[in-house]
Amino acid sequence: MSRSLTSRAALMVPSLRRVLEDRDATRAECKALRKRAERLGRERDALRRQYEVLLEADTSRWNQLRYVFIATYGRSGSTLLQGILNATPGYLIRGENDSALFHLFRYHQLATERRDLLKGRHLTSAHPYFGIDGYPDEVALAQLRSVALKTILRPEPDTRVTGVKEIRWNDPRVPQFVAFLQQAFPGSRFLINTRDNDQVSRSKWWAKRPNALEQIRAREAKLLDLAAVLGDDAYHVHYNDYVADPTVLEGMFSWLGEDFDLDRVAATLATPHSY
Repeated sequence: MSRSLTSRAALMVPSLRRVLEDRDATRAECKALRKRAERLGRERDALRRQYEVLLEADTSRWNQLRYVFIATYGRSGSTLLQGILNATPGYLIRGENDSALFHLFRYHQLATERRDLLKGRHLTSAHPYFGIDGYPDEVALAQLRSVALKTILRPEPDTRVTGVKEIRWNDPRVPQFVAFLQQAFPGSRFLINTRDNDQVSRSKWWAKRPNALEQIRAREAKLLDLAAVLGDDAYHVHYNDYVADPTVLEGMFSWLGEDFDLDRVAATLATPHSY
């Protein structure tokens, strides 16, 4: 080998050594990262198993829940009624949510209606509604209930009875919506809350509507019709009555299967509610 080649090779040795050192360092780093990834994977799997255990426990506990839905219209004093219920040990009645549960109902309704329209037809992958014929009612209802429980209702460890208070019951599909609630939330009961219509018509946004009283009367009539259809699954209370005399709520508590505690109710009545 010529002297020039020998010199150039000698110059390359440090560079090659650095390359090999970098390679070895990279290999060691990759090995450490693999070990860390394996450890994190084991931790993930352990957490997933813990979550599944907790979820199974929650699901078992949730199967024991009872449900109460307050059906009313705006400015009826229903937030106060919500507070009275929530003062009862084991009750967790959430407030309004712009009728989010109604949209779960519409999801279910759209799927079942289209499925039933195509009943008896074999829907291949070439059909525009491929797969809708397999929409499973029981699975869907259980999953929709689970979504509501995990996101809107969020029962706490000591919750026995949960539900929501909602003022949006004016849609013509409300009877179907209520039937859906009864399916998705077994044993559902409905508390119908009303108030003196003239008082409501002069409250907040209602006062700005020229036909407020007519609208309120129409909404109340629909709620009372709903109560009549539901029978024992509904109970009607009137804000003016229980504010004037809290003992009238004894019947509601009896209907709920709960003890009536006048002191507790009075304490709630003394606390400002709404806005």
